[in-house]
Amino acid sequence: MKQIIYLFLLWFTPVLFAQNTIEGTLIEHHTNHPIAFANIYFPQLEKGTTTDDSGYFIINNLPSGNYKIVCSFIGYESFSKTINIPLNTKLEIVLKPSAIEMGEIIISTPFHKLQSENVMKVEQAKIADLKARGALTLSDGLSNIAGVESISTGIGIGKPVIRGLSSNRVLVYTQGVRLENQQFGDEHGLGLNSSGVESVEVIKGPASLLYGSDALGGVLYINPEKFASQNTNAADFEGTYFGNTLGYEAQVGYKESAEKLKFLIRGSMSEHSDYKTADYRVSNSRFKEQDFKAGIGFQDKQFKTEFRYNMNHSKLGIPGEIGEQTTSKTPELPYQDITNHVFSSKSNIYFENSSLDINLGYIYNDRKEFEEPHHHDEHDNHDEEHGHEHEHEHHGLDAALHMKLKTFNYDIKYQLPVYGKFETIVGTQGMHQTNGNYGDELLIPDATTNDFGIFGMTHIHFNKADVQIGARFDTRQVNLVQGFSKNFNSFNGALGVKTNLFELVTARLNLASGFRAPNLAELTSYGTHEGTNRFEVGDENLTNEQNFQTDLSFEFKSEHVEVFVNGFYNLVNDYIFLQPDGTSINGTPVYHYVQEHAKLYGGEIGFHFHPHPLDWLHVESSFETVTGKQDNGSYLPLIPANSLSNTLRVEFDTKWIDKLSGFVKLHSTFAQNNSNTFETHTAGYNLLSAGMGGNITLFKNNLNVVVSRTNLTNKTYINHLSRLKDEGIYNIGRNISVSLSYSL
Repeated sequence: MKQIIYLFLLWFTPVLFAQNTIEGTLIEHHTNHPIAFANIYFPQLEKGTTTDDSGYFIINNLPSGNYKIVCSFIGYESFSKTINIPLNTKLEIVLKPSAIEMGEIIISTPFHKLQSENVMKVEQAKIADLKARGALTLSDGLSNIAGVESISTGIGIGKPVIRGLSSNRVLVYTQGVRLENQQFGDEHGLGLNSSGVESVEVIKGPASLLYGSDALGGVLYINPEKFASQNTNAADFEGTYFGNTLGYEAQVGYKESAEKLKFLIRGSMSEHSDYKTADYRVSNSRFKEQDFKAGIGFQDKQFKTEFRYNMNHSKLGIPGEIGEQTTSKTPELPYQDITNHVFSSKSNIYFENSSLDINLGYIYNDRKEFEEPHHHDEHDNHDEEHGHEHEHEHHGLDAALHMKLKTFNYDIKYQLPVYGKFETIVGTQGMHQTNGNYGDELLIPDATTNDFGIFGMTHIHFNKADVQIGARFDTRQVNLVQGFSKNFNSFNGALGVKTNLFELVTARLNLASGFRAPNLAELTSYGTHEGTNRFEVGDENLTNEQNFQTDLSFEFKSEHVEVFVNGFYNLVNDYIFLQPDGTSINGTPVYHYVQEHAKLYGGEIGFHFHPHPLDWLHVESSFETVTGKQDNGSYLPLIPANSLSNTLRVEFDTKWIDKLSGFVKLHSTFAQNNSNTFETHTAGYNLLSAGMGGNITLFKNNLNVVVSRTNLTNKTYINHLSRLKDEGIYNIGRNISVSLSYSL
C-alpha cells in the first residue's frame, strides 16, 4: 500500500511546482514596428497565444524546463528558439520579412522542429489548401503533395502511395496513434475524413526507427485540429457542393477552452452520386460517409492530457463495369460498409529538464463487403465453427466478407535532459491486435498479432551541422487461432546530417534501414478477394522485407526564390508481391504471394518564385519520378507515372475581400510504359484546373468562399494507379466545387 501511495504522489508531484509566466514583444526587423496578431506557440507544450496591437504577448501557467518557442506571421520567416523557463527578463523577438510561406512545426519527427531545422526532409500541407484545389476526399487531396499519389477505386476509395510504395508499407498515424484498418487490400481506402483535420505530414522513406514495422516506405501523419486558445471559443459551419457527382459535404464544429479545461466537437456527412466522365457515369462509384470527432483536454503546469474520439462510417460502391446511368447516391452490390472507431489518449508530464510522453490508442475497424449472393451446394458453417452469430443487414443480405480488427497500441517516449549539444529521446512502442471473421467467406483467418519495439535517437547540434542518429529493435508475433505461430525480428538504424553548404543552400543526407513483417493476407490467404477479381494464395514461409534507403536533398531559399532537389535510392530485400500462376479457380485467376529483391529510385525537383515587387504573385513548378524494378529485370506493379505540375498563384487583399487568392494549375502526367508484365500500360495526359477564394465579413464574422474547377477541358484519361484501368474505365471528368465556411 505504501508503494502505491508513493507512486501516486510521485505522479502528481509535478503539478505542485510553481507557476511560470513569460512575456515579450514581437517587432519587425527593418522598421522595429510591432507585429500585431502574430502566433506565439510552444509546440512541446501545445500552448500559445497571439500578440496584441502593440506586439505584446503573455503566457501563464508554464512548467519549468527547456522548451522551444515558435513565432510566426504571414510574410515573415518563422522564429524558433529554445528558452529556459523561468525567464528573468522580457523577450524581444525580431521577425525578418520573407515572401515565401512561413515555416511550420513538424510533429511527426521526435524533436518538434521547424522544417528548416529538421534533419529529415518532411513534406507538410494544410488541409484547407488541399480542399481549395478541388479535392473530393482526403486521399484525393494528398496526391497534390510531391512524391505522394493514390491508388484509387473510383473516387470514394483511395489509399496513399509514397514514392511507389503503398498498403502495409506506408504507415498512417491519426490523433497521434497508429491507424489499423485492414490496409493490406488494394481496394481498402484510407478510412479517414478531412473534417477536423488541420494538416498532413509526409515522411518519404523508411521511418521504422521512429514507428516500427510497416513504416518501411514512409509515414502519413494526420494532425487533428487544435483546441481553441485559452479562454476563447469558436464555432464554424462549412458546406461544399460538387457538380460532377451532384454531391455535397457539410460539417459543423464547436470548441472552447478555459484556463485548464478544453473541449471540441465536430460532425460531418457527405453523399456522392456516380462520377461522370465526358462519355458516361461510372456505375456504382457512388458513396456515403458520416464522421464524428470529439476531444477533451486538461492542462495544469507540469501535466497535460487529452482524449480524442473519431467515428467514421462509410458505404462505398465498388465499380466494375459501365451499367445503368443513374444519379442515385445509394450504393449497389458490390459495396463496402465500414465503421472505424479511433480512441486516443495523449499525456505529457514535464519534469525540471526532461519530459515523458504517453500516447495510447484503441482502434476498432468493422469491415463488411457485400456482393451478389452465391448459391452453394453445402451450407457454410464457418460462423458456427468460430462461435459467431450471423449478423444481417436490414435488407436480409449477409456480408460475404465481415472482419473485425481490434487494435490497442502504445507509444511512450522519454526526452532526456539536454546535455551540451545533445538532445536525446528513448522510447518503446507496441501493439496488440486481434482479427475476427463473421462473414460467409474467409479471406484471412482469426489471429492475434503482438508487436514490441525499443529505440533511442539523438540530435547533435554542431556549429556548422546537425546530426541525427538512432537505433531500434523490434519483434512481431503472429498467432493463428487455428494454425501456426510465427515470429519476426529486426534491428534497424538511421543516420542523418543537415548542413548549410552556403548561406542560402541547405543539404540533407539521410541513410536509414527499415523493415516490414508479412501481414496476415500474405501469410494465410486462400480464397477470392472480393473487389479484386483474384483468388489469392498466401505463403506462411514468407520472411521480413528489409530495406536500406539513401536520401539526398538540396534546398536553396532566399527571400523571393526557393528551389529544391530530392533524390533517393531504395533497396528492398525480399519484396512481397502478388503474381498470377496462369490457372484459375471457378473462373477467377489465381495469384500467389511471392518474394523477390527489388529497388526503387527517383526523386522530386521544383521551385517557387515570388518576384519583387509583385508581392501578390507566386510561380510554382515541380517534377516527380520513381522507377521500381525487381532483380530479375521486371518492373514492379502500381508504380506511378512521372508527372510535372505548374501552378500560377495570386494572393492579395482588397477593400471588400480579405486574403483574396486564385490559382491556375496544369498537371502533366506522362505515359507509364514501365509496367509489370501482368499490368496494363497507360497513356499520358494533361489536366487543367483553376480556382479562387477569399474572406468576406458578414454580420461581423468571417465568411470564406472558395470556388474551384478541376479537369477544365473534360479530358478523358486513365491514371496508372486506378484499379479500374483494366476495364478501360476513365477517371473523373470536369468538376466544379463551391465551398462556403462561416466562422463565429
